Amino acid sequence: MDKIIFHHAPMSRSNIVHWMLEELGVPYELDAMSLERGDHKKPAYLAINAMGKVPAITHQGITITEAAAICAYLADEFPAAKLSVPIGDPRRGVYLKWLFFGPSCLEQAIIDRIHNRPLAPPQASSYGDHDTVMETLAQAVAKGPYLVGGQFTAADVVIGSGVQWGTMMKAVPERPEFASYMERLRARPAAQRSFAKNQALYEQLHPKAAG
Repeated sequence: MDKIIFHHAPMSRSNIVHWMLEELGVPYELDAMSLERGDHKKPAYLAINAMGKVPAITHQGITITEAAAICAYLADEFPAAKLSVPIGDPRRGVYLKWLFFGPSCLEQAIIDRIHNRPLAPPQASSYGDHDTVMETLAQAVAKGPYLVGGQFTAADVVIGSGVQWGTMMKAVPERPEFASYMERLRARPAAQRSFAKNQALYEQLHPKAAG
């Protein structure tokens, strides 16, 4: 099996993929970067991702970018972890919906709320409005325990990461549905390992900030 090279900056969107890799339990090589130092804008990394964004992975000679796409790829590539819904299973459509809902709706609604951006015209908005996004997601996680019923999937990694970040930024409302969902996700050993490793890595890369 070709080793995964994970191009990662802690405390960024690439935490999503770090959690996903911990859930998979497969070996990976860490290419750690500091956004504060601008490592993601240096020629070595721009040759990997011309967008100068993290995360990215290199696997079997190809590079994949965009957190949700990476999670979908890894879930399919390593089916033993059961983090995907296979083709032919009627639940796959729901699974894919939530994978794409993360970056196209939830993340955009959170960013607009954080920065107090005015809503785009309805016909131009990627997500409609903030309240509808939150109500739609709250109803889904209330059915639980996960987005695809009883199976934890890569969609929960993507959406759960978004809810966690949005809650921290006060851009996701405090609702019992979200609190219960996050409690279930935080109880996962892989989520706990990922959080601890990212904290330690950030402090290693930024010793002054840690002090």
